Amino acid sequence: MPVIDLILLAILALCLIAVAWPFLCYPLILRALPTRPERPVASPAPSASLLFCAYNEAEAMPDKLANLAMLRRRHPDLECLAFDDGSTDGTGDLIAARGDHVTLLRGPGRSGKAHGMKQLAARARGDVLIFTDANVLLDEQAIERLLARYADPDIGGVLGSLHYVGADESATASVGSLYWRLEERLKDEESRTGNVLGADGSIFSIRRSLYPVFPDSVLDDLTVSMAVLFAGKRLVKASDVIARERLVTARGDEYRRKVRIAARAWHTHRYLRPQLRRMTGIDRFKYASRKIVRWFGGAFILLGALAAAILAWRVSPLLFGAGLALVAFAVLIGLRARRGPLAALVDMLIAYAATLQGVAKAMRGNTVTIWNPAKSR
Repeated sequence: MPVIDLILLAILALCLIAVAWPFLCYPLILRALPTRPERPVASPAPSASLLFCAYNEAEAMPDKLANLAMLRRRHPDLECLAFDDGSTDGTGDLIAARGDHVTLLRGPGRSGKAHGMKQLAARARGDVLIFTDANVLLDEQAIERLLARYADPDIGGVLGSLHYVGADESATASVGSLYWRLEERLKDEESRTGNVLGADGSIFSIRRSLYPVFPDSVLDDLTVSMAVLFAGKRLVKASDVIARERLVTARGDEYRRKVRIAARAWHTHRYLRPQLRRMTGIDRFKYASRKIVRWFGGAFILLGALAAAILAWRVSPLLFGAGLALVAFAVLIGLRARRGPLAALVDMLIAYAATLQGVAKAMRGNTVTIWNPAKSR
């Protein structure tokens, strides 16, 4: 076999491994690592403050406020704080009307979630800060189960488990649900072996004493949760702390959401780089496997597809043409379908493309500070 063909095959194989790494290779390696046990000691449960930011979430507010009322009935001392980021649909007024359960801070206009969360954290009085989103509902026993994990003094932060609702409503929602189930399993294994490498904003918490100083431009959930590791404490996941959220069902909404998140994640990565370099070897390995490799998954797919195309052309131009026609047909059918394997495949490719676009956008110095809720939830 000519050397050029061997090189193309090697590139294709490496790209396939890179794409599969976060979902296949990395989990297998995690399962082989030993368990790092928690060591709780008898102590009173810490006090807690629950924080969330909202922008134009009037539709979600009745359920959210009812959920807060339920949590407050179980935990009368739970402090609930909300930041309204200049909503124009009456979200702030709905929250203000339930002042018996939640304290509202109004922003001067659009300033972004990171800014809002910093305002809430500065106002909070609880020993533990619990962060969640305006459209996320917590199960009845979530608070006590989360706070119980702080009985181990080495634990500085605790994540919950996000369960998505509406996975059967579209291929986009189905792929999003599958992706998130894999993500939750990875976090379970990361937690068992030491530290989870970063939280998302749906449900996580940290000791208030560990809350960091950071600019408004970064991804607050990643920055705040990683501060736990940088302080030498453990960031663990409590699988029995359940939060629920509706999936985004429209491709356009999901694409824009992933571009925004990826752009801010890469910008945050660059901001945190000096501290990331000081982490332990195993935590650096986890971070690279679950985040960096995945951020560049779209580039690996493009490079692998190019290598496969050149290889097919070298074997036979007819083979190349047939393969190209088959791929184009599959993509066309997948774009038109709302369900089925081809629709799911297209949604996966779209997700990789959106992530790569967001990273490229951040590399050019552009990021996103404000957000808009998806209309297709």
